[in-house]
Amino acid sequence: MGCTHLRKFRNSNPDILNSYCTICQTVIYPFSSESRLQSYFSSCLTCGQKDTALLCCLECVYLGCWSRNHFRDHQAELGHQFGVISNHGQIFCAACNDFVYEEEFEKLRSAIENRHRYNLGLSHTIQWFPSSYEVKEVKSKSRSVFLLRSGTTLGLRGLVNLSSTCFMNCIVQALTHTPLLRDYFLSDQHRPCRRSKCLMCQMNRLFQEFYCGAKTPYIPFQLLYLVWNHAPNLAGYKQQDAHEFFIAILDVMHRHSKVATKQDASCSCIVDQIFAGVLQSDLKCRDCGGVSTTFEPYYDISLDLGSDFFADKTLNGSMFPLPTTLQDCLHRFTFAEYLGSMAKIKCTRCDRYEESTKQLTFNKLPIVACFHLKRFEHHNKLHKKISSAITFPQFLDMTPFTSHFRNRTRPSTCITSTSEILNTLKNKYALYAVVNHHGTIESGHYTCFIRQLNDQWFRCDDHVITRASIDEVLNSEGYMLFYHKQFLDYD
Repeated sequence: MGCTHLRKFRNSNPDILNSYCTICQTVIYPFSSESRLQSYFSSCLTCGQKDTALLCCLECVYLGCWSRNHFRDHQAELGHQFGVISNHGQIFCAACNDFVYEEEFEKLRSAIENRHRYNLGLSHTIQWFPSSYEVKEVKSKSRSVFLLRSGTTLGLRGLVNLSSTCFMNCIVQALTHTPLLRDYFLSDQHRPCRRSKCLMCQMNRLFQEFYCGAKTPYIPFQLLYLVWNHAPNLAGYKQQDAHEFFIAILDVMHRHSKVATKQDASCSCIVDQIFAGVLQSDLKCRDCGGVSTTFEPYYDISLDLGSDFFADKTLNGSMFPLPTTLQDCLHRFTFAEYLGSMAKIKCTRCDRYEESTKQLTFNKLPIVACFHLKRFEHHNKLHKKISSAITFPQFLDMTPFTSHFRNRTRPSTCITSTSEILNTLKNKYALYAVVNHHGTIESGHYTCFIRQLNDQWFRCDDHVITRASIDEVLNSEGYMLFYHKQFLDYD
């Protein structure tokens, strides 16, 4: 029958379908990049909280949460009867106190959804009304399917230490808890290949082992064997560097999953899609101001912490203060560096060798940003570990360190326009894994923290896994920090 209240309101307000169409195209099935950003970061206009169930008023521009009853308060205060739920487009009627169906609105919603799916390269949705036989068949053949509870720890599994392989165990934990990498392997995107000793095939088996529900510690001897084969510098039963292992395993995964292309820059393998970013290097002539720009791909960023061995200077010759935060390290990394009179470059504009400055900025940010804090230093025959406290945030905005931000024509650090504000949302990250080193440079041990579903944190010490608080994570020393973009856009 449908909802008589909605039908009556539709007859007296012909523009209501246009309002519903606008909500569907900008909030529920956003078509443009700007709409997708606005939709993703939408929040209740009363309490400012993001909610999985926000309702858009059909009669005004109000957006309110369902769980805290702010949308119901809005309806009661202004007498607005109808709201559209933001996650699937159904209409809530205050008079019926329920979600209602009206064929005209449902046809419009379905058409917009299918157009959205077409733009994503997906097939159209069709309704399925299973027969009793089909229901019986689905039930009998779906015994391996199980529902996940909200507090599930699926994917949490300890790793056996194979004689000083804690460095590998920490990186494996970080990789298996990288959301897009997990989704890639669990959806069988990498098919078994004929390549001998394929690391991608082994990673596929590893993810299956982690997410099969087993709780007993896993023995990663096959992974260790393959890494030894493809990265001989890591072979042997001695303590290795977790950062070196991370770079080595990404490189081998890249080579074993790489689609044959003429140019590496166009590689679309899953490793590059997730971890690869691009640094912009600007060399600026101090005489004429001419700039020479080059670009360099990267998987991670190594950040200096400062020490007695090396001291950085600003352009005016003063000393950089030692960093105390991750943001300090990034400011040092992206600050214009005077190369000195002994390192002149040939300026193409001046056609002679001149003094210059060099500045690195982030031209393209990866989905996963990995920061390596350089705590191990080697100078001549002296080796030391830097245990300086470096605080790092749970949420990180990379906007101030991007090429776009540094190269703006306006010198102001303020971001004012709507497009600029939306653009900064693409640069926001959330922490999901931290690798720590304990002990000295000669003798030490690696552990890590990983984030599970619903922001549950756990400390992984080889086969021993314990719950952890976010305060424990943020107060740890930090050797490698893994951040994941909060918003993922698509072309």
